Amino acid sequence: MSHSDFPVTPEILLRAYAAGIFPMAESADDPYLHWIEPRMRGIIPLEGFHLPARLARLVRQARYAVMVDRDFPAVIEACAAPRSETGETWINAPIRALYGALFEQSFCHTVEVYEGDRLVGGLYGIALGGAFFGESMFHRERDCSKLALAHLVARLRAGGFTLLDTQFVTPHLRQFGAVEIPRKAYRAMLERALAVEGRFGIWPRQTPDQTADVLRALGAPVV
Repeated sequence: MSHSDFPVTPEILLRAYAAGIFPMAESADDPYLHWIEPRMRGIIPLEGFHLPARLARLVRQARYAVMVDRDFPAVIEACAAPRSETGETWINAPIRALYGALFEQSFCHTVEVYEGDRLVGGLYGIALGGAFFGESMFHRERDCSKLALAHLVARLRAGGFTLLDTQFVTPHLRQFGAVEIPRKAYRAMLERALAVEGRFGIWPRQTPDQTADVLRALGAPVV
């Protein structure tokens, strides 16, 4: 891990992703970006995504409205909120500014879950070619980050993406099929994905009426 002493632009950040490197900060007050390239990389194989029965029911119920790219500032604010178990966050001011700029350039995307007008879950990440680099997720109601992830995977599969990068693997992500692969294998997978033209906008921004499409994309029964 190394940190950057020079200003990082959105273009530099995209080149870093294309090279298999991503940034983090040690805390919200950390003025630096630290470049990370794990020896073992976390991914969720898109064709091997596991949809638990409870989550499939939640998707099918369409209880929440799921939208994309509606309110990036609210999503990153929620993702940057200190975790209750540590009281810390790795999202600092430079990260907020850089990903905000990439959102304006349509490289950064959000999946947002709403209960009425209230944002209750979501995630954000970077789309580059046929690769999606997941950055962070949050929930304010039970299973709402999982619902955002299910909608993300469905959209990526429908849009022709080939790689969903989770950076690391946690017990939470393992339940969906997340695995670790060696750096060399990841780089080869990334190179192939960057040659693909993924279409994040394959579906409109609002997806509540696309429940059937989401379930079909996930290989789950519609009824």
